[in-house]
Amino acid sequence: MSESGFGARPRSETFQYAGADIDLVDATTILAAARVNPVELLSRAAFPAPVKRVDVTVTSADTPDGPVHVFTARISTADDPLSTERIRSLVLGNDPVGLLLTRRIQAGDPVTTRIVDGVGAAAAAAYRKLGLDRPDRPVAGREPGTLADAAVGLQADVTYDESGTMVRLRAEVPREQVQPAHLRAFVGLTLQAVCELAGEESLRGRRYVVSRDSLPKAPPTTQTVTLDQVGGLADVVAELRQIAVSFRHPEAMARWGARRPQGILMYGPPGTGKTMLSRALANEIGADFREIRTPEILDKWLGGSERNIKQIFRDARRYRVPTLILFDEFDSIISYAGVGGDAASQAINAVAGIFKQEMNDLIEANPNVIVVATTNFPHRVDDSLIRSGRFDVKLSVPKPDEAGRAEIIRKMIRGLIAAHEQPGFRMFDDDLDLGELSRLSIGMTGADIKEVLRRVQLAKAMQDARTGGRVTPISTAELRASIAALQGPGSA
Repeated sequence: MSESGFGARPRSETFQYAGADIDLVDATTILAAARVNPVELLSRAAFPAPVKRVDVTVTSADTPDGPVHVFTARISTADDPLSTERIRSLVLGNDPVGLLLTRRIQAGDPVTTRIVDGVGAAAAAAYRKLGLDRPDRPVAGREPGTLADAAVGLQADVTYDESGTMVRLRAEVPREQVQPAHLRAFVGLTLQAVCELAGEESLRGRRYVVSRDSLPKAPPTTQTVTLDQVGGLADVVAELRQIAVSFRHPEAMARWGARRPQGILMYGPPGTGKTMLSRALANEIGADFREIRTPEILDKWLGGSERNIKQIFRDARRYRVPTLILFDEFDSIISYAGVGGDAASQAINAVAGIFKQEMNDLIEANPNVIVVATTNFPHRVDDSLIRSGRFDVKLSVPKPDEAGRAEIIRKMIRGLIAAHEQPGFRMFDDDLDLGELSRLSIGMTGADIKEVLRRVQLAKAMQDARTGGRVTPISTAELRASIAALQGPGSA
């Protein structure tokens, strides 16, 4: 049987509200996680007009009467009219040229991105001048009030934003008294507020999943991964969440004269998820992601590498939207600075020198940009390159311990279940022993665990093809054998 807390298949309950089906997944886990970091729910769900977005957050706070769980909801009836995605869609359109330019932007072409975003800035200015950014105000003039669920004794204060486009709900429950029923009740009150805006029958036939993991319809990729989907690195994820908050709230930073980190160095063994964490941070911030690879910098021609690094930072200073720039495998780009007197070493030192100069004032030149560098070999990078002021945060990304491996296995399997299981088809046994699997996979990284699952999935698919579908779900024994095979002889 599964070890307590390690179940691969999330515990869920389903209830109805105003004709909508609500799946509440792992409420106990949501409440436990909220003690450490805010947990955001429902932000990706689609709601009936005029509601554009609903964010439900569960967090904790200390009050004079003791620690409490705080439930908050924000119901917005306004689009973000000048978001990067919307402005680009206005500029590019759906014609062949627009689609070609879109693909070039997605591929990280800095010239195309600069041109399109320049045109987008002009379009945004015209958008404002014409008054098209002024949203309807369906909640204007409403008085504050309360919504209550008498069954569990939960009462939420309701307030309305001055802009007339935002409804806010807030409720507190003492930490020692909080139960999954309180979370369920608060979700119900939030949906009640949605119905007051959109109509009593507006939710009928809809389905919402309230889940900490926010599992997508397909397993997360490097492009779509979020910090919620990262397993086994609680301390690193907590640090990145704080950085994301500092990036998203420049007004609070300015009020206190604080400066958010300009650069982050992540180091650790291969396969521990450094690149994935960089992408997840970009998604947490809502930033564009620009990955710099070695061939984009190093050039065999004299002076070429120096020109390339200057151009990269010249582009960075012109970005008008939040952008995370990733220098992956940083040591292969700039290594052993200051060592050697041959031409190759001098070229590397020249690139390193330019990199130092460009990083000195990047945040002042463009506060929209944050730089991340990753390396498997931190000893190969000169200390002066990564000193505070250039790279303010240095994060070790180690191989996961036993508890971390259990969480990675759980999240990966839940992602596969969400993506592939359907009525009549079960991909995994209900009683997987993730505790045993995490003990057996000692020394493995997240990349190794992903390979363990890939091998079992491939074996099952081949068996399915040969037998015409007469295949049993993946069992603990099969995963155990795959772990042993990947670890090699003598691992059993």
